[in-house]
Amino acid sequence: MTVGFFHDERCLWHSGGNYAGMLPVGGLVQPMVGGLPENPETKRRFVNLMQVTGLARELTWSTAPAASTEDLLRVHPQSYLTAFKEMSEAGGGELGLRTPFGPDGYDIAALSAGLTTAAVQQVLRGELNQAYALSRPPGHHCLPDFPNGFCLMANIAIAVEAALQHKLAGRIAVLDWDVHHGNGTEAIFYDRPDVLTISVHQERNYPSDTGGFEARGSGLGEGANLNIPLPPGAGHNVYIKSMEQIVLPALRDFQPDLIVVACGFDAAMIDPLSRMMARAETFRVMTAMVQEAARDLCGGKLVLSHEGGYSEVYVPFCGHAVMEQLTGTTITAPDPFEERFRDRQPSARFDQFAFGLLDEMAQAL
Repeated sequence: MTVGFFHDERCLWHSGGNYAGMLPVGGLVQPMVGGLPENPETKRRFVNLMQVTGLARELTWSTAPAASTEDLLRVHPQSYLTAFKEMSEAGGGELGLRTPFGPDGYDIAALSAGLTTAAVQQVLRGELNQAYALSRPPGHHCLPDFPNGFCLMANIAIAVEAALQHKLAGRIAVLDWDVHHGNGTEAIFYDRPDVLTISVHQERNYPSDTGGFEARGSGLGEGANLNIPLPPGAGHNVYIKSMEQIVLPALRDFQPDLIVVACGFDAAMIDPLSRMMARAETFRVMTAMVQEAARDLCGGKLVLSHEGGYSEVYVPFCGHAVMEQLTGTTITAPDPFEERFRDRQPSARFDQFAFGLLDEMAQAL
């Protein structure tokens, strides 16, 4: 199996502005080392770990051209792209909510979208079996004309629209397991029947006013959007149950030509921006489940595009577990937290409570 890994060092040079965590610096808020939680080190250390273990040698590495203006305009209006480019050329700034960028921010964001676009197209053309795009900045929160949540361009939506435009696929499913609701992807395809959007996320984390189960799409797209809001504290068992009971049946019903995963690692137990209890093993098992679904439904065509995940220590192990599963390698990077995190998973009583919520959602579909 040929697994592609799309990465470009320039994406790690994207820089944020004067933030301390999620707060703008000023008044009584002091600057802090690293600034935004969305920083390059989680991604760089993910790559470093694969290089050290040797897993990197089992991947087909590539960069890609930046997404073209034509590709970007299928999702983002010219007015937004113009304002973004002008501010970028002037040294940077901020156009939306928690989306600061520095010099060359526009070009780096277009490159990030280009990595996902290339991954999607090479898999659909049969040049790769599966692929991972280490896109940065991330994209799943970005609305057509309003960037937010660290996301400056809608990477996956741009890639999906290009694939549909070039008739490489007729139906594409996007599964988002980032801990935050994929509000941008949802909004872009909300009235579309040819793109299924599924978001498994912590309820009312970010954005706090989107991601409800009742949001099912509109018009021709009614039923093609599915939100699975999980209660804070959900761990491995609840994530796997949500896949088994809701996600996989939805994929089977939709019969996509390609599955794209918005692959955030911020549902992990020690992430600073969530209150969930997933482990590296959780991401490995979910990857195995969606791999099997892709084999059954679309000839194995599967692309993962990097989104959130803010623990510099733990994201590399979560990412390595995903890549181990994709490649089928015998190389491992044992999770140094596995025993500790497994022993601290939610109680059986909590799991039963969460399973009841999932039952209610499944019955309502």
